Amino acid sequence: MNQQATELPTAGIRANETTVPMLPCVSSGETTAFYRALGFETVYEMHKPYLYLSFAMSGFQLDYKKAPQGIDAADEDAGGCLVFVDDVASYHAAFTAAMRESYGKVLAKGLPRITRYRPGASRFTLLDPTGNSIVFIQRDEPEDLEYGGDKSQPPLRRALDNARIYREFKNDDKAAFRVVTSALRRHGDDATPVDRATAYATLIELATALDERERIPALRADLEAVMTQLDDDERRRVADDLRLADDLETWIGRSG
Repeated sequence: MNQQATELPTAGIRANETTVPMLPCVSSGETTAFYRALGFETVYEMHKPYLYLSFAMSGFQLDYKKAPQGIDAADEDAGGCLVFVDDVASYHAAFTAAMRESYGKVLAKGLPRITRYRPGASRFTLLDPTGNSIVFIQRDEPEDLEYGGDKSQPPLRRALDNARIYREFKNDDKAAFRVVTSALRRHGDDATPVDRATAYATLIELATALDERERIPALRADLEAVMTQLDDDERRRVADDLRLADDLETWIGRSG
């Protein structure tokens, strides 16, 4: 049965509300240090009689209170919020630069960390020391995104689309790697050469992100064998995908 929303009197209400998330915090010191390192201003800091922290950057604010008992930061499901912005890439670049300046590296693993950003992507995530997810989203991100893999596509291409969802929306590179590996094993022989090549390039990038570099030589060998079957345009497209792995290696700072 459809339920109608309750109509509330709105006379005198001005549509200028501001919502500020209150997130759980397991370590005030680590949380404060993290946001200061990223360039946030500490708007408010209180430890007694209770914990309350407030950090601001540009036009948004994040507030923190004491975490309830039983929260394990390692579960990475304490809480979170969405931050809609006009240019998501610029925020990722700013946070990356701040991490290099403050920590001497990009925090790409563990907690806290920042997820990687692929050119053209519409979002990335900051995970704070408690495991809260602060998700930065391009304001004009398409509303009709397919979150389950495009079922109209051939099996391997559909698996690559599923991997995109795991990688960019669920922050689960391991699941993305498993999906593409399984699809290659089951459907690789029936897929087009360019789809197989794209799959190998995707696996190389995922292996780089997972720091499983021992997998990469075999994947590159498989990729090179398929590349001979591609035309010039297809080779350029796969080379662009493969370049993402090199860019990721540089971004993380493990090169050499």
